[in-house]
Amino acid sequence: MKKNNTQKYILNLEKKISNKKKGLPEDIFLFTSRITPLINVDLLIKDKKLGTLLAWRNKGEKYPAGWHVPGGIIRFKEKIHNRVKLVAKNELKINIIFKKKPIAINEIHLNQKNRSHFISLLFSCKLKKKLNLKKRSKNSVEKSGEWMWFKKAPKNLIKPHKIYKKFLNFTFTDFV
Repeated sequence: MKKNNTQKYILNLEKKISNKKKGLPEDIFLFTSRITPLINVDLLIKDKKLGTLLAWRNKGEKYPAGWHVPGGIIRFKEKIHNRVKLVAKNELKINIIFKKKPIAINEIHLNQKNRSHFISLLFSCKLKKKLNLKKRSKNSVEKSGEWMWFKKAPKNLIKPHKIYKKFLNFTFTDFV
């Protein structure tokens, strides 16, 4: 059977993906994000005395600058709980414990070309040990990857994460 042009394009794209489980090349990932929702996990990390842990992201095409709930997109055939653990390791360099079921599921629509539709799973988490203080924000000029504890949602919380304000403004509730 003769292949049509669309089938040929798809075969060419597939050849450019060396390992789907490790993620897609950036251009293919961005195209995919224009035609299908992405599923991501977000980590709600609370402490009775300190509040909610947030991380800083610099401005980029994918997101505005601001504080955000640590999170990441689930890769092809990756187990959700594996992505939760990897987000903690990659963004905070720490191990966590967490409830196996999300405490919230949200749909996010952004007015942008790429990465504009998400299904977000929010997991309640606790740290297994203390964070590296070298990555703590000094509250001057924040740098990507820095973290800080907040008692209430900061004014510069990234817009997509405003859906989590009710969780951030809680006085401590033991979710885990």
